[in-house]
Amino acid sequence: MWSHRRPDAPQATSPESRNLQANQPLKPPSANLEGTTQKNKDAVRPTGTTVDSVPSRLGPSLHVKGEISGAEDLLIDGLVEGLVQLDGRKLTIGTTAKVTADVVAGEVVVCGNLKGNVRAKNRIEIRRDGSVTGDLTTGQIMIEDGAYFKGSVEIDRGADKAADKHVSSQTALH
Repeated sequence: MWSHRRPDAPQATSPESRNLQANQPLKPPSANLEGTTQKNKDAVRPTGTTVDSVPSRLGPSLHVKGEISGAEDLLIDGLVEGLVQLDGRKLTIGTTAKVTADVVAGEVVVCGNLKGNVRAKNRIEIRRDGSVTGDLTTGQIMIEDGAYFKGSVEIDRGADKAADKHVSSQTALH
């Protein structure tokens, strides 16, 4: 909507119009921060950092058929059928989970039921209440007393050598 101002009409004298007339930058409005003592930690974390990040979660009432892939940690508490592929990230299979899938991740922790082959670059843990039926390939394995496991384990020494090479090259730089 257009408005027409008469040349002889008085001009507005708001602070904004005075700043514009004087060709000065606007001052930001002052904010009242009382009662806002909690910080959003994600808001101050630089992009790309994953320290203390909360994993994504598939709840116990969810049923997924197909392929899950991503580059973040994941906690599964529901039913999953298919393929789970997390680029070097951590997959946790919760106590209520029933997963029938092949898994490729950086680290896998099983507290529920997993049927399928697992390839973890760093480590696989099968906790006391966990159950795994399938072949495992990893750099490190831990199976707690009381856990169920049926399959084969292949320790991938290549992951260890790559990690050792990375550490030794880092030490040489310092």
